[in-house]
Amino acid sequence: MRTLRASLCLLLMPLGAAAADLVVLVDTGTEMPMARFVNYRLIDGIHRDIGLELARRTGRVARFMSLPRKRIARALEDGHADVLCSYMPEWLDGKYHWTQPFIPIVQVLVTDKSVPAPTHISELAGKQIGTVLGYAHPELEALLGKQFLRSDGPTTESNLRKVGAGRVKYAVTGKSFLDYRLKVGDPMLTVHPPLVVSTYMGQCAVSQKGRAKLADIDRAIGAMLRDGTVNTILAKYR
Repeated sequence: MRTLRASLCLLLMPLGAAAADLVVLVDTGTEMPMARFVNYRLIDGIHRDIGLELARRTGRVARFMSLPRKRIARALEDGHADVLCSYMPEWLDGKYHWTQPFIPIVQVLVTDKSVPAPTHISELAGKQIGTVLGYAHPELEALLGKQFLRSDGPTTESNLRKVGAGRVKYAVTGKSFLDYRLKVGDPMLTVHPPLVVSTYMGQCAVSQKGRAKLADIDRAIGAMLRDGTVNTILAKYR
């Protein structure tokens, strides 16, 4: 039964989802360890594992809706999807219910070993920093002001490639992504220990028009925290 359920979970969500589905929204710009897509189909990563577990604990079948970043807010607000995880309220326009925080999100500054490692963000004033197009970095903006020089790329992976190729010396990335790249082995990536930029605890946004109730999702998250499931999922990709 679980094998059959896992197979069903990999299907892309049609708009007319059944009442027993939990439609989990995932941004197609997300990379491992958070998500891996093949032909826009989610096949691996933390988002998939958490979605499957939330569905199981709420007695539903997870279906994953994969959409570009610019379309996720509208899909969630209109009720085409039920939940979107690893976000913060200030990152998402629209009206949603929000679960308790449970996913650690650490943004770090990566520095190529060809230059000295900075000890404070202020040392990056006037220096190009690899960033992802469309993502805001309020901490860097506050500290550096007009001296925050972005070098936008389409993905975090492309920014780390620029660091590895020497095109930029610095890049901002999620610590989980950096740890994963170092774990799987990236021969071009030789960097100093990262400098922490910001730390958050990510939540799930729950659609006000969806099939899932906030109380049910929150209850499932609480149980996952208490029995160590969240830590087990995260540790799998470290």
